[in-house]
Amino acid sequence: QIDILEDPVIKNVIVLQTVLQEVRNRSAPVYKRIRDVIQNPEKHFYSFTNEHHRETYIEQKPGESSNDRNDRAIRVAVKWYNEHLKKIEDEEKIQVIFLTNDRTNKEKALEEGITAYTCEEYIKSLVANPDLVDRLACVSDEGKEIESGKIIFPEHVPLSKLQQGIKSGIYLQGTYRASRDNYLEATVWVHGDAEEKEVIIQGMKHLNRAVHEDIVAVELLAKDEWVAPSSVVLHDDGQNEDDIEKEEEKENALKTSVKKDMLRPTGKVVGIIKRNWRPFCGMLSKSQIKEARRHLFTPADRRIPRIRIETRQADTLEGQRIIVAIDGWPRNSRYPNGHFVKNLGSAGDKETETQVLLLEHDVPHQAFSQSVLSFLPKMPWSITKQDMKYREDLRHLCVCSVDPPGCTDIDDALHCRELENGNIEVGVHIADVSHFIRPGNALDEESAKRGTTVYLCEKRIDMVPELLSSNLCSLRSNVDRLAFSCIWEMNHKAEILKTRFTKSIINSKASLTYAEAQMRIDSATMNDDITTSLRGLNKLAKILKKRRIDNG
Repeated sequence: QIDILEDPVIKNVIVLQTVLQEVRNRSAPVYKRIRDVIQNPEKHFYSFTNEHHRETYIEQKPGESSNDRNDRAIRVAVKWYNEHLKKIEDEEKIQVIFLTNDRTNKEKALEEGITAYTCEEYIKSLVANPDLVDRLACVSDEGKEIESGKIIFPEHVPLSKLQQGIKSGIYLQGTYRASRDNYLEATVWVHGDAEEKEVIIQGMKHLNRAVHEDIVAVELLAKDEWVAPSSVVLHDDGQNEDDIEKEEEKENALKTSVKKDMLRPTGKVVGIIKRNWRPFCGMLSKSQIKEARRHLFTPADRRIPRIRIETRQADTLEGQRIIVAIDGWPRNSRYPNGHFVKNLGSAGDKETETQVLLLEHDVPHQAFSQSVLSFLPKMPWSITKQDMKYREDLRHLCVCSVDPPGCTDIDDALHCRELENGNIEVGVHIADVSHFIRPGNALDEESAKRGTTVYLCEKRIDMVPELLSSNLCSLRSNVDRLAFSCIWEMNHKAEILKTRFTKSIINSKASLTYAEAQMRIDSATMNDDITTSLRGLNKLAKILKKRRIDNG
């Protein structure tokens, strides 16, 4: 229920250490999200180290499972808080409410006189915020089974059996890759097997509720059941949800006769080793039934199946890009169950579609955190005597840069001049980012995680904060900048005679656009240093390019 806990409406929450440890063991991403919520001062979320507090610490009893011990520890902490808060002399009595989706724990809590609700009961009681109900995750795969109740899929083999089967070679483990063009076909890339890297899976029962990028266990079929990759394009139109016979007709259409040599190793998914579900962007396909609460959601990524969600705001969400998370996929449901997470905005709107692109391609695009920004140099920044000690001063050279118009992150600059011995000196100067980013600090970690700057039509997602990318590490004209320089001595045939590398200080004499640089090169009247340097570089570039193409 992390989506519920992140909602701004939910405040004043105590998360016990016992619970945090369990979350940490189960899901690193959710653990990070709950830690972020606790750190957000507006939310008033607190973690309480109940395992290290004399009055709430408990020993495991003989014969008590560690799960039961933890449940008891949680109840003890709730009771202690209730007593603890009674001591406060205050007009308003503070009431402690215990939220749990564990049926037994809730029953025991009620017996012990604790006010306890399931998450669903509590959220549905908040009548002022009806939209919150949509963000509830469907808890059990069983409880939400569709009325028709007809079993469609084979049961998943439990994890312990899967691991034994993989060890003994009955099953293969691999990454499930759904097909973009045919929703009844997928391939599994088998891990660590040198020869047969790829197993084909065909037909709904064989796909058995696996979702793109899940880690699955596969059982190979007998050779006479092997198939060839289908050349049919099949998109799931979501129309024949309850008509499984129709699905079977479609599956038979895949099995056209093929030559023997087209057949590939074929298998079926017998169990899921690790789900790789993430929140998905897409659109709501509103139900035809008037006043219906159950609707299908169609993800933007065609490799992801449609997802059934319950929502009261279908009219508002029609035509909007929304995010939905999967909660589970029961055996008798044609589609997985999920819940609404958030509305991104109208489909076709530039901002919204940009958001969708970034989310769907997993581009980290949140603002840089305070801990990252704390490692930036303090402004106003200038080059110190200490910096000069280990650098070569190249500010006298006629260095310039050539980039697309409007470019603010100028990361390289060039120079070219004739030497007294008749040879040519060429320099490439790269902004020295490593001067500002020390290995292993938060700024370094964050930049490494981003890995690259992402350019979109009207904006870019920086790899490093703007102060560096567009200012201190941007080789703008007429300011001193730190660089790492490579300097070659060449002859007029563009053959390299000498090479050296050095940390340096440069001062670019011009930041030009492609058009401006071309205009200087072609101009009959301009013969200044910058133009001469550009012409020299252009001449060498043409020789180098010709040589490269002649070499194939």
